[in-house]
Amino acid sequence: MRILVVEDDDRVARGLLTALRHAGYEVHRVGTAAAALTAPPADVVLLDLGLPDGDGLDVLRELRHRTGTAIITVTARGEERERVLGLRLGADDYVVKPFGTAELLARIEAVLRRTRAARAAAREHEITLGPLTLDPAGREARINGEPVPLTRKEFDLLALLVGRAGTVVSRDLIVDQVWQAHWEAPSRTLDTHIAALRGKLGDALRIETIRGVGYRVAAHTTDR
Repeated sequence: MRILVVEDDDRVARGLLTALRHAGYEVHRVGTAAAALTAPPADVVLLDLGLPDGDGLDVLRELRHRTGTAIITVTARGEERERVLGLRLGADDYVVKPFGTAELLARIEAVLRRTRAARAAAREHEITLGPLTLDPAGREARINGEPVPLTRKEFDLLALLVGRAGTVVSRDLIVDQVWQAHWEAPSRTLDTHIAALRGKLGDALRIETIRGVGYRVAAHTTDR
């Protein structure tokens, strides 16, 4: 199991890394909001909300939009508002500084148990299309088991196309379903999202352009 520790305090981070590695976890540490958003995927993110280059709640919001990874926020004692906001933004749990190693490990184990149970249930609704697996409940896409980093709109667009594999999905329907509003932006915005998807998916999935109509992916898919 891999844990991403987002903590700018070197002293606190050293203690966390030692305890987590001793408990058998693979650990990667970053110290800024920017680094947290570009770090490799992890099973659990331990996110300090007091970061030097940004609001930890903004990092939480962005990570939750991107992935179903379990997130435990870390706050200072008495900051009830941050704890409540964190939970509302999708944090799976929180710990309050100062905290003990035993408490932290217990919370990580509890979050992992819940995450495993949720993923097991979600697998019943996963869709496999060649090497691509789409998990609508967890909002995750994987190629040969490796996570694909998608933005919220990219995931919604991919889910729509894969869910209608074998049929042409019109541009109007895509705009209506993915942007959920009357959209006045230039049509190249949709094309840009398609291009980004193609770049991230590579040869794993072919998204065909049906000129003047919309887009289509092949229908050779296996539902789990």
